[in-house]
Amino acid sequence: MTTITETRAGAPFHLMAKPSGPACNLDCSYCFYLDREALFDTKGTRRMSADVLDAYVRQTIAAAPAEAPVEFTWQGGEPTLLGIDFYACAVDLQRRYGAGRTITNSFQTNGTLIDDDWAAFLAEHGFLVGLSLDGPDFVHDRWRRYANGKPTHALVMAALRRLQSHGVQYNVLACVDAHSAQYASEVYRFLTEAGVEFIQFTPVVERLAGGDDKARGFDLAAPGAGAEARLAPYSVPPLAFGHFLATVFDLWRKADVGRVFVMNFEWTLAGAVGAPGVVCHHQRECGRALIAEHDGAVYNCDHFAWPEYRLGTLGKDSLAAMVDSAKAREFGAAKHRTLPNQCKRCPHLTSCWGGCPKHRFATALDGEAGLNHLCAGYAHYFSHVTPWIAALAHLLATGRDPALIMHRDHPAISQQEPTHVA
Repeated sequence: MTTITETRAGAPFHLMAKPSGPACNLDCSYCFYLDREALFDTKGTRRMSADVLDAYVRQTIAAAPAEAPVEFTWQGGEPTLLGIDFYACAVDLQRRYGAGRTITNSFQTNGTLIDDDWAAFLAEHGFLVGLSLDGPDFVHDRWRRYANGKPTHALVMAALRRLQSHGVQYNVLACVDAHSAQYASEVYRFLTEAGVEFIQFTPVVERLAGGDDKARGFDLAAPGAGAEARLAPYSVPPLAFGHFLATVFDLWRKADVGRVFVMNFEWTLAGAVGAPGVVCHHQRECGRALIAEHDGAVYNCDHFAWPEYRLGTLGKDSLAAMVDSAKAREFGAAKHRTLPNQCKRCPHLTSCWGGCPKHRFATALDGEAGLNHLCAGYAHYFSHVTPWIAALAHLLATGRDPALIMHRDHPAISQQEPTHVA
């Protein structure tokens, strides 16, 4: 392997690994990453080699700013396909190259292969697990099935119970699609009744490939496809997503503040008080949340893991140079630079920042291109929660328990004392 002289990146970054690439034991209808198989010469099981794994761990630690914790995230496809030994090796490499630095691991899985051995390993090494669970069986099994049509909900629920019994840190990642968006109350109550305390809701928005993309073997449109690309039938309608979040927010605000943590609401609150922790799609710029494929290729983002967005290769190129490259900076800056005027005039601009660039294929009211497909939904959600978020921010700023907001009928919009709070 070529020796790389690595320097530190100019600011914190995050490099998520796809150690099994797009390989997965499931065939979820709405999965955007399974489509990436068409980028490789042959289909089949993908596996990050020992050399690439070494380069990923070594270069990530070396390039991370000295004062920052080093975060490793393992995603897929389905990362459990590589087996426990692969991640035991990764942990050993982290110890070897970490030299006492604070290192964390997070791991996203569909849960179907999580047995007691996996749960024990994840608990022992302090992995934070993101479990893909869309809600009750009639929601989850709508799209999340094996290639032969066999449902997965029962297996995922068994994985959840194993994670809980072994004391694994976990959160649930629930996709919101055209079907599940109709069942906000049912989804939220199911998850909380199952003992889930940390939840993230992710909108499903995909477009169907056509023309050149279809000819290259893709089912889904590549980034930058024209406005003529048709939405996939499972994509969540804009207002449906907004109503889903607003409905869940009301349920959470009335009963679960301080007990359940919905990441979407945490991001909104963090943005309102100027705190770190806002997810990339609601930041002013993006570009420092990169991915490394199983073959070592580094891209700007997992939604943009296409040849034109490739920044270099681990083991051959400096990671810090890739992170701070002009190409990466331009990718991040373009998010704000290309905002349509409708966004710039929006009262929710600093909460939304135009959303994920992948979803910015709609047309603004004045005919300008580049509006986020979910704009109407975000506008509804932010309008609905803004007074309550302001009240939460006020409680935090005055050193009071945010859970007090559960006892109020009307949110405080100003910095005055919140109404009906004892």
